[in-house]
Amino acid sequence: MAVPASRVCRVLMTGPLVPFAEAYSAELRERGYTPLTTVNQLRQVARLSRWLQMSGLSVAALSGERVDEFLAWRRTGGCLSSGMSRPGLICLLEVLDGLGVLAMEKPALASSPGDLLLASFERYLVSERGLAAGTIVGYVWHARCFLDGLGRDDVVGLSAADVTGAVLRRAASGVSVSAAQNFVSGLRAFLRFCFLEGLIEMDLSQAALVVRGRRASVLPRGISRAAARALLSSCDRRLPLGRRDYALIVLLLRLGLRRGEVARLTLDDIDWRVGELVIHGKGGREDRLPLPADVGQAITAYLRRGRPASDRREVFLQARAPYAPIAAGTVASTVRRACRRAGIPEVGSHRLRHTTACEMVQAGVPIVQVSQVLRHRSLQSTAIYARVDVEQLRGLAATWPGGDGR
Repeated sequence: MAVPASRVCRVLMTGPLVPFAEAYSAELRERGYTPLTTVNQLRQVARLSRWLQMSGLSVAALSGERVDEFLAWRRTGGCLSSGMSRPGLICLLEVLDGLGVLAMEKPALASSPGDLLLASFERYLVSERGLAAGTIVGYVWHARCFLDGLGRDDVVGLSAADVTGAVLRRAASGVSVSAAQNFVSGLRAFLRFCFLEGLIEMDLSQAALVVRGRRASVLPRGISRAAARALLSSCDRRLPLGRRDYALIVLLLRLGLRRGEVARLTLDDIDWRVGELVIHGKGGREDRLPLPADVGQAITAYLRRGRPASDRREVFLQARAPYAPIAAGTVASTVRRACRRAGIPEVGSHRLRHTTACEMVQAGVPIVQVSQVLRHRSLQSTAIYARVDVEQLRGLAATWPGGDGR
């Protein structure tokens, strides 16, 4: 019986995007889209092409904003959301950009001394501090809030009273304790930068008062061994997605990785001969950890019978086309889905990291070695887990005067 021909050739297209339809179709096939999905994406591009023609716009005018404008126009016309795909149109933009047909956007110029100062601060955070992208955005935003509070675009004549006053105003503005603490962290980084650049005469970072919360100190919480087994058992390893989910959860439970570290893991980070993993942690830090046998087996099963065919070097890919690397949020949602399948209370991926640490402490592993596995910069970060072994702490407690010693 003959296989029916693909319907891709039946998509009729008019307008300025006609010359680029074949290149777009080839890119969709390269990314692993099925023939039927390719047809639907091309139909959407055909509608976009007609919209551009009606609007008197050229291909060079396309941008992310234009795509959103087109999708809003489609919704206004009563189109169901199932008939629209923003990722498919973003793929089109990438194809057009690769062909050099999109208009080059001029970089925005700093419009004030404050913008120049913040831009320089951002470069410092990237090159000198090596912070994560999200942390950099937050620090720059806090620095901008500080300058706005001063009512000027420079730090000339800045005093400790100005810094302390800014922290007090932020703490009294009704924000949460964690938000005020984040403001202090960003402000301290900004003040140290200003001192190093010679913009202020002394380091005023210590003038940013520490914000204390009133939350009771709680013990680190992991999950029970029964719950961990239930999480792993909930993954149907007969299916590709189940093999991926199982490998993710095994990594979190056995090595205590952060969700971003799992998402960033590449094939080049696995040394199968030596049995080691290279972990890319916070601040550009790299550490080597031993590769346990069960973790290696779980990853191997996914690579052989679950991972989509791709030239990407990241280990974990999306389950559906386009087969891009998973995001850190996907790791967290995978754990929550597994919790629901297992019928246990939902927890975040970081709770599995706590589980790893708590099990090591209860097994008598020295706190220094726990710190090495978790890759903490300071033992103070690991010290909170020392409180998990309550029985050992009881032995350190002094006898109450006049008591019976129990």
